[in-house]
This record gives sequence, C-alpha cells and structure tokens, in this order.
Amino acid sequence: MIISVLTKRYNDLNARGEISARGWSHDPVSYGICLQENGEVLNIASLLQKVAIPQKGKAKDGKKATKEILRPRQDINIPAKAGRKSDIKAYFLSDNAKYLLGIDAQAPSERVKKCFEASAKLHHELLDNVDTPIAHAITSFFDKWDPLKAKEHPALKDKYEDIVKSGNLIFMLDGKFPDSDSAICDAWQKYYDAPGDGPVRRCLATGEMDEIAATHPVIKGIKGSQPSGASLSSFNCDSFCSYGKKQNFNAPVGKKAAFAYATALQQMRDDRQHQQIIGNTTMFYWAEGSEPQYADVLGMEITGDVPDSMQEDLAAAIKLIIDGKPCEKLELDPNRTFYVLGIDSNSSRFIVRFFYQNSFGEFMERINEHYAGLEIEKPAYEKAKILPLWQMMAETVKKNAKDKSPSATLTNAVFRSIWTGDKYPTALFNSIMLRIRADRDVNWKRAAIIKAYMLRNIANKELKEVLIVGLNENSTNIPYTLGRLFALLEYTQKAALKDIKSTIKDKYLNSASSTPSVVYPMLIKLCQHHLRKLNDKQRIWYSKQITELMGILGETYPVRLNLAEQGTFMLGYYHQVQKFYTKKDKDMPNEEENQ
Repeated sequence: MIISVLTKRYNDLNARGEISARGWSHDPVSYGICLQENGEVLNIASLLQKVAIPQKGKAKDGKKATKEILRPRQDINIPAKAGRKSDIKAYFLSDNAKYLLGIDAQAPSERVKKCFEASAKLHHELLDNVDTPIAHAITSFFDKWDPLKAKEHPALKDKYEDIVKSGNLIFMLDGKFPDSDSAICDAWQKYYDAPGDGPVRRCLATGEMDEIAATHPVIKGIKGSQPSGASLSSFNCDSFCSYGKKQNFNAPVGKKAAFAYATALQQMRDDRQHQQIIGNTTMFYWAEGSEPQYADVLGMEITGDVPDSMQEDLAAAIKLIIDGKPCEKLELDPNRTFYVLGIDSNSSRFIVRFFYQNSFGEFMERINEHYAGLEIEKPAYEKAKILPLWQMMAETVKKNAKDKSPSATLTNAVFRSIWTGDKYPTALFNSIMLRIRADRDVNWKRAAIIKAYMLRNIANKELKEVLIVGLNENSTNIPYTLGRLFALLEYTQKAALKDIKSTIKDKYLNSASSTPSVVYPMLIKLCQHHLRKLNDKQRIWYSKQITELMGILGETYPVRLNLAEQGTFMLGYYHQVQKFYTKKDKDMPNEEENQ
C-alpha cells in the first residue's frame, strides 16, 4: 500500500517535471573535479552553498531567526545510485573521493585502490564509445590520474583534508556538468535500463510485469538512519526469507516501482517544509496528485507558523474545508485523498510507525479538534497561538534528561489519536502528571494537555464545566475547588512574605493534590499566620476569597484523590493562578500595599 502510494506520487511529480527522471537523482554534491579536455585536473571547485536554517526565537528585525550554513548542492542531475553498504561498488560520474580520486583520510590502502579501479572500469565501460569532449576528458583522467601523487597535486594541496572528508564529487568540463551531454546521458540510460539477472514477475506495487529488484534504493537523511542511508524494504537475514527466496524476491517489487517510490520518499525527505520531526519520528504528508498547496495548509495548521499575509486566507480556507466546501482561492478540495506517513529508523532499515489515508477535509477537522481541546488561557508574555506537536511531546520528557527525545511509542500513539479522533493514550496524561510531580510546575502547556486529555477521554457533565479555557468561578467541583484554594493560599503567602523564594507549592503541591485531608488543615492554619502580616484591606479580601472556597468544600476534605481528580486539581490551580496574573478583581489589593 505505502509503496504503491509513493509510486503514484512519483508519477504525478514526474509528469510535471518536478522530480528526477528514472535512472537519475539529485543527491548532494560538494565539489566539482574541473578537467581539461586531455583529462588533466585543472581545479577542484567548491559547490557548497550558503543556506539559511530557521532557528528558535526572533531576529532583531522581528522576523524568524535564521543561521547561515554551508550545504552541498542538490540541484545537479546525476545518475541514480544503488545502495552498496560495505561492498565495493562504483557510481557513475558522481561519487566520493575514494572512488573518483583514489584517496582517503588514512594512508593509502588496498581497499581504496580497488575503489578507484572499480570506478575507472565503470567509466571506461560506459564512455569508451562516446565521442564527446567531456567523455574523452573523463576516460583520459582515469588513465592519467595517480592517486599516490594526489596529495601534492596543486588542485588538491590546499584543500586535501576537506575533499577526503566531504561527500560526493562530480566531473566538470568548461563549467558544465556531464548531464549537459546528451550522448553521456543516453549511454547511462541504456546501461541503467539494461535487463538484469532478476526474474520477471508481476510487481506488487503496480500490478505490471517487470524485472524484480533484488535490492531497493536507499533513502538518506532520515533521522536515526546510518549516513549511507536505509531501506524501506529489505531482507538481509535468512530468518526474514521464505520458500527459498532471497533478498527482496520475498516481496516482489519491480525495478521501476522500486526506483519510483524511493525517489519520491527521498524528495519528501529533502523537502523540509512539508515534514515534521517529533522525537525520532519523521512525519510526511501529501495529497493525491501531489499539489503543494494541500501540504502547505496542513503544515501551517500543524505548526501555527502562518505568515501575516496568509492569516485571513487560511482561516477562511479552513472554515470552508471543515464545512465540506472547496476553497477556490487556495485551490483546495475537501474530498481530495490525503496521506500521512510516519517513519522511524533502526539504523539499517526504516520502521513505519503509522500510515493514514483520509480526505483532506477529515484530516483538517481532526487537527482542529485537537487544537481546540488544547486551547487554554496563556500567560501574557506567551506569544504562541497554539501548542505545536513537538512542544506538546517535549513536556513529557524530563528537563535535565540527556536524551530530549520523547518516547517513540507515546509519540506515535498521540499521532494516532490526532489523525483518527480516538482517545489520547493514558500514558500521555500519566507522563504529564509525573512531570508536574517531579518539577512542581503547572505551566500552560501541561495544563492544556491535561484539559485536552480529560475533555476527550473522561469528560462527563460535571467535569465539562471546568474543562474550559479560563477560570470557572461558579464551579462546585471538589478537586477543581481544592486546586483553586491551593493557589489562593500560595498567593496569600506571597503577599505576606514578599521575598520568599520557596512557597507551599514547592513542598506541598503533590500531597495536597493526592491526600487533601492530611495537608489542608495544616495549610489553613499556616495561612492564618500569613493573614496576620497583611494590612486590613488585604486581609479582608483574602479572607473573603478563602472563606467562599471553603464553603464549597464543606467541613471535611477528601481522604484521597484519584489520578483523574488530581488532573482536575492541577487545572483548577492553573486557572486560579492565571486569574491572579491577568484581569484582577477590582477589589483585589496589590501586593505593594502590604505594610
């Protein structure tokens, strides 16, 4: 299913000329070997380009902060490369320094010599009968070049270390790349399309008869995979095989489909605007037909990163889409099939964490339901309009942990809940409560997650009155009121002891939320001492607020609160604290009035 859908994406992009043709790719290239027509090396030209990488925060001009780094070019058309892992296998026209120059960071070795010889053999095989200047220059280069003297060559002398550590190099003549020579392109295409030794079977992905690919192309750059890349489908152990078949003959996919799906997946990986990386999982999303506007809109909705010029248009488009109506201005059809794919890696092969298919309108409705549940009153300094997925999952990780990546199992379960509309995993709620207990910090992100979880998973009529954006002063829910009272007692303490660094929250938040009957009598008694330190106006106001909440609670406190009730407690605490720091009661005295 996944391979079929990715193959269809490749065909859509190829029809519009937006992706490499079969047998070609746009792998990164760092340096160009500039040749003379006689095969002599004239220069080694850097093909690295400055690229602006988004950073956290804002720049001085108010725009998104960026950092410029050097990256290899990825717009050069080069012959496609099959995975070689530890085998000696040369690539045509573009390869690393071991194969094209016969050099390595270490001392000359027999293996590096064999790599160069394999590259020379391949290029002679394909270019000896091609009568063009650049073909002659390349074959002459392999006849003349002496890897043992490379370190002293004028073209390499000053940049030898950089070249051997870099990625791919490519041949050049008069500033032109080999793909500009049609005769070389034809020679490569004929070589690439030549029948192999594989059996001809019906391809599982396309249903057409094709030579079955023994191995599939690797995809590079997915988080967690090895530098040489990893495969989506591979059979490299006997235990994976059956019926005497080896490698990918166990799941017959034709060579055309194997190239197509791998190229489409590589193209999505290189397109950083239309992917999300949460922990170790990379999420890709695209529409059938592969028109970019669908991924653009979903991406902006997921991240909340919407240009000012798009705010009104996006809001109007989302409303139309959710209502099942097309948006002509942005050319969006709510019924268009849409896909979401999540991939992780265990170094040598990929792990498909999830794959969902639905209409674009359904996906947009799901993501909006998710963010509606997370909506909560935020601190005045907080500029974020939504809680992005990566920040949401980051709240489940210990702050001083060496590995900041959230649990892959939990992350994927949350994704499933979002895209299907099912309940959130219990582990999400447990993780947030655990972090609150450890840090004694009920920030807006954690409060929002608690609210969203309880609203979707365990909301009843009584709970719904407190699972709202801001404080519900009329609620009689006991755990919610206990949380409000705790915030009020803490605030009274702060008003009485201005310079206090540690409040009752740091010592009693956990016990107050789990065993109220043990803690609250002591906290109320302590509060009486704090009230005595306030002036008359303050004392009257705080006493009134505390008395009103205690009236709701009655004469006894609950012996124990279960985990769900503890979540309600934390929500009440957060709402009440936000009330103190936002719009204050007109009769509420300022802390500065304390004598």
